Amino acid sequence: MDLKTMTYIVVGATFALYLGIAFWARAGSTGEFYVAGGGVHPIANGMATGADWMSAASFISMAGLIAYNGYGASLFLMGWTGGYVLLAMLLAPYLRKFGKFTVPEFIGDRFYSNGARIVAVICLILASITYVIGQMKGVGVAFSRFLEVEYDTGLYIGMALVFFYATLGGMKGITYTQIAQYVVLIFAYTIPAIFISMNLTGNPLPQLGLGSTMSDGSGMTLLAKLNLVVTELGFKEYTTQTMAGRLDMFVYTMSLMIGTAGLPHVIVRFFTVPKVKDARSSAGWALVFIAILYTTAPAVGAMARLNLHATIQTGEIGSAEGNLAYEQRPQWFKNWEKTGLLQFEDKNGDGRIQYYNDKNPEMVKKAESFGWKGNEMVKVDRDIIVLANPEIAKLPNWVIALVAAGGLAAALSTAAGLLLAISSAISHDLLKGVFMKGISEKAELRAGRISMAGAIVVAGYLGLNPPGFAAGTVAIAFGLAGASIFPALMLGIFYKRMNKEGAIAGMIAGISVTMLYVFQHKGILFIKGTEFLGDMGPNWFLGIQPNAFGAIGALVNFAVAIMVAKMTTEPPQHIQDLVESIRTPRGAGGATH
Repeated sequence: MDLKTMTYIVVGATFALYLGIAFWARAGSTGEFYVAGGGVHPIANGMATGADWMSAASFISMAGLIAYNGYGASLFLMGWTGGYVLLAMLLAPYLRKFGKFTVPEFIGDRFYSNGARIVAVICLILASITYVIGQMKGVGVAFSRFLEVEYDTGLYIGMALVFFYATLGGMKGITYTQIAQYVVLIFAYTIPAIFISMNLTGNPLPQLGLGSTMSDGSGMTLLAKLNLVVTELGFKEYTTQTMAGRLDMFVYTMSLMIGTAGLPHVIVRFFTVPKVKDARSSAGWALVFIAILYTTAPAVGAMARLNLHATIQTGEIGSAEGNLAYEQRPQWFKNWEKTGLLQFEDKNGDGRIQYYNDKNPEMVKKAESFGWKGNEMVKVDRDIIVLANPEIAKLPNWVIALVAAGGLAAALSTAAGLLLAISSAISHDLLKGVFMKGISEKAELRAGRISMAGAIVVAGYLGLNPPGFAAGTVAIAFGLAGASIFPALMLGIFYKRMNKEGAIAGMIAGISVTMLYVFQHKGILFIKGTEFLGDMGPNWFLGIQPNAFGAIGALVNFAVAIMVAKMTTEPPQHIQDLVESIRTPRGAGGATH
C-alpha cells in the first residue's frame, strides 16, 4: 500500500476515535466542561496530563532543536521536566485543596479582588494564545506534508478539527480524548526511534543507542561519528555546542521551569481528580509517561541529524560525486519541498546538493576550493525533523503514517487543553465571576464554547505567521506564564502577608517587562516588520534572548509584589486563615463553583 493511502487510513482512524470519544464524553454541565466532574482516576489523569503537556513543541520541534543545537538544547529537557517537579511539589496539591475550577478563580479569591482576577485572566489569555500559536505551527507542518497541501491549508483543517472536539466535550471530552492521543503519540515517537536505533547501532533502545557503537564497521560511537560529520562540514561539534552564553542557558532553563509551573492548562488538570492525594499521584504518573518521550528525544535528534547529512553527503567531501545529485533526490525530499519547509537552490549550477555551514570562515575557504558557492539547502525547517526522520531512514510506510498521526495527536491534545483554559477564563472567570454573576449554567456553557471558537480563530490567524519554530514560540509562552502567573500563585500560597495591591502590581509589572522585551525583538504581536530592535544578539539584555526573558520578568514580579505589599495594608484575617487552610492538604472536597 502506498504511503499516501496508508497515511489517510491511520490518521483517519485516529481522528475518528478522537471524535467518537468527544461525542461519547460530551459535557452536560459546567462541572464536566471545566474539570470533567472531578472524578478522573490518577493514572488516567496522569496519561491525559502527559498528552496535554507533550505538545507539538515536545513531539515535533524538540528533537529538531536537539538535532541542530546538540548539547545546548538540553536546557529544554531540563527546563520542561524540572518545571513539572516544581508544579507537582509546590502548587498542585494546594490548588487542589482550594477546590475551584480555574487559576484566575484562585487568584481572585485569594487576593479578595475582582481586579486581581481580571489581571490573571489577561495574563492567562496572553500566555495561552502564544502557546496555541506553537501548536498551530505543528498542526500546519504535519497536515501540509501528509495531506500534501499548502501549510496554510493544513492549518485551517487542524483548526476545524480542534473546534469540533474541544467545544463539544469540554474537559470531560478532552480528558478521555487525550488518553487516546497519548497512546498514539508515544507509540508514534518510540517505534521509529527503535527501528532507527537498530539500523544505526544494532541496539533496540534508542536511549542506549545514542552512546552505542555504529554498526557500519567504523568502530566509532554514534555521537563520535556525528561530531566528525558535522565538524567536517563546518558546523559546531554536536556534543559541546551551546545555544548562547552560560547566563542565557541558566535563565532560559529557569524560564521554562517556572513557566511550566504557571501554565493554567496543566494546573487545571489537578482539579479533575477526586482527592488531594490523587493530585500528587497523578503528577507522579504524568512524569513517568512524559519521561518515556523525553529520554528518547536526544537519540531521535542525533540520529535524524546523522541520517540527513548521510543522505546529502553521499561520498567524500569536496569530491566531484560526493554530493547527492538533485535529480536523484529521494521521494521524502520531494514531498517536503512541496510544503515549502525544505528548499534547495543550485548556487553553483552543478546539479548537486551542497549542505554545509557557509557562516564558518574556514569552511568557506574550503568550499571555494571545491567549487562550492554557498550552502544550497537554503531552508531546512527544524520542525520537520521528527516527521521526516522515518522517511529519511527508509522505514515502512505504516511507521511513517503512525508518526504523522502522533504529531497531530501531540499538537491537537495541547491545543484543546489551552483553548479550554482560555474558554473557562472568559466564560467562568470574567462573565460568571465578575460581569454576569447571575448567568445560568446553560448560558455559561454557551459562552465558553463561543469564546473557545474565537480563540481558535485568533490562534489560527497568528499561526499563519508564527514568530519562530514551534518550540521557540512555546518558550515565549512559558516566559509569559512564568513572569505573571507563577509568582502570584507562589506568593498566594506561601506568603500570608501578600495582599491584592501587591499581587496586581506584580503581575502587571512581570508580564509588561517580558512582553516589552519580546515584542521589541520579535515584533509587536509578532507582526513582522515591527521589531524595532531586531532579533539580534548584540541587542539582548546581558546576552539573554527574548525566549528566555520570562525568568527576569518573574524576578521583577516578585520584587514589585513584595515591595507594594509591605507598603500597603495586610490582607484580612479570614484570607490569612484561608492560606493556612490551603497549606494543609487534608480534608479537601470536590471541585466547586
